Amino acid sequence: MQRGLVQLYTGNGKGKTTAALGLALRAFGAGLKVYLGQFIKKGSFSEIKALRRFRPNIVVRQYGRGRFIRGKPDPADIRCAQKGLNDLSRAMIGGKYDLVIADEIICAVNAGLISAKDVLHLIDRKPASVELVLTGRNAPNQIIKHSDLVTEMRKIRHPFDKGISSRKGIEF
Repeated sequence: MQRGLVQLYTGNGKGKTTAALGLALRAFGAGLKVYLGQFIKKGSFSEIKALRRFRPNIVVRQYGRGRFIRGKPDPADIRCAQKGLNDLSRAMIGGKYDLVIADEIICAVNAGLISAKDVLHLIDRKPASVELVLTGRNAPNQIIKHSDLVTEMRKIRHPFDKGISSRKGIEF
C-alpha cells in the first residue's frame, strides 16, 4: 500500500467492529496481510472462528479478560491492555502487516486501561504504508483530530431496547 491512513469507527451504535471486520475481509481479498488486536474482549465468537480460517494472512489476538470494566480497572485488565498495545505496536511497525486493527482500543482508553496519549503515540509511529483502524465508543476529540477518516455509528433503534438478546451469528 502506498499510503496508509488512520480510520476511526466510533459512536454508540452497532457496527464498529463489524465495519473493521469487513475491511479486514476486503484487505484479505486484495492480498493484504491483516493484524487484528481486540482489547477487552476474550472468547471464541463467531467472527473469531471464521477469521481463523484465513490464517496466516489474518492474525487475531485478544487482549482482555472478556468482562465489562466499571469503576477502577483491575491491574490484570491493565496488564492485558498494555500487552495488547505493545504487541499491536510491534505488529504495526514490523513491516509484516498492511492493515492493523485495534478493536475496542477506544473502550480501553475510556476504561482507564491505556491513555489517549498512548493511542496518539501509536498513531504517530504508524508507518506510511500501514492502514490503522481504531474502534470504540466515545472517542476523545484529540484522537478524532488525528484520524483521517472518522465514522460515527449512531443508534437510532436497537433490538436490545425491546429485550431481544444477542443472537449467535448476528451479534456474536
